[in-house]
Amino acid sequence: MPHFTRSAALFVGAGLSLGVCFPTLAQTKTPKYSNEFLNIGVGGRALGMGKVQASLAEDATAGYWNPAGLLGQKSKYDAVLMHSELFSGIVKNDYAAFSMPLDEKSAVGVSLIRLGVDDIADTRDLVNEYGYIQYDRIRYFSVADYAVLLSYAYKVANVEGLQVGANAKVIYRNVGEFANAWGFGVDAGVQYNHGNWRLGLMARDITTTFNSWSVDADKFKGSANTIDEIPRNSTEITLPRLVLGVGRTVKLPGQFTALAAVDLEATTDGKRNTLISTSAVSVDPRAGLEVGYNNLVFLRGGVGNFQQIKSFSGKEEWKAQPSLGVGVALSGLRLDMALSRLAVEKLGQRSQANSIIVSLGYGFK
Repeated sequence: MPHFTRSAALFVGAGLSLGVCFPTLAQTKTPKYSNEFLNIGVGGRALGMGKVQASLAEDATAGYWNPAGLLGQKSKYDAVLMHSELFSGIVKNDYAAFSMPLDEKSAVGVSLIRLGVDDIADTRDLVNEYGYIQYDRIRYFSVADYAVLLSYAYKVANVEGLQVGANAKVIYRNVGEFANAWGFGVDAGVQYNHGNWRLGLMARDITTTFNSWSVDADKFKGSANTIDEIPRNSTEITLPRLVLGVGRTVKLPGQFTALAAVDLEATTDGKRNTLISTSAVSVDPRAGLEVGYNNLVFLRGGVGNFQQIKSFSGKEEWKAQPSLGVGVALSGLRLDMALSRLAVEKLGQRSQANSIIVSLGYGFK
């Protein structure tokens, strides 16, 4: 037990040190929600548990959630595919990942992410020079964000159960023929496992991530009536984000098990609408639960994204985003589904935005 206490103290100390350093960067004036497509989440299991994964990820999806977890995969090779559609199918979210061990102490992985809206109609030239509508002048374009994550994990030899990892990521964002951006960044992660306890620390964009936008100003001049300001070349900065997680597995009667976990996500880009919100750091807590039977069938649930929303009466009310999920694992094949619902109340009218996520994983011996 003393060994666990010292290791846990070192782990938490590292998290506090990062937390002290990051708020200093937050003083820079940078836009919120930069590269936010990378924070939607991947994998049916993770999204069914409310995105609580910093301490739990241990398959190919660990390259996204915490690269240190790549060392926990139970097969020689692991692959995951995911497809989801948001906002009634308007937005397509696709993900693929592959991971493998290099030896007993190290592992590598690669993740591909795309979030996009396709077939957007450009009607600026719909009316010809004679004032008539000409439908064959409608053109279509896509707006999409892409990311490639190259992951590496290493097991620390001197401390049993401690493993570290890092991501090098390349980002490409495209707005049809009008503009595009290239970005580069680094993530770092730590996991520590002791008995039934799991600890995780994930630092996204630890060095800050820079997107350099290139705009074709001539493409924006579609008609003489355009009065909107034409965008210019610029650099977008994504500040660090810290996720600290803890989880525990409990043996239930029969062949049932329960896995409960909590994540605390801290952003450093200014005050957000979160449960804990300051000008330096905003903290969004999340909780997830997974109940399994014989490592074959799983039922999951989670809650997070706590926000204070003003109702029609003017009263501030706290709302949260719940999620549910199911999973089946058989002979290396994993099928996971998640349902996430976001309740939003605006001007007294409540709306429900549902998202169904399906992911397929397979572990090769």
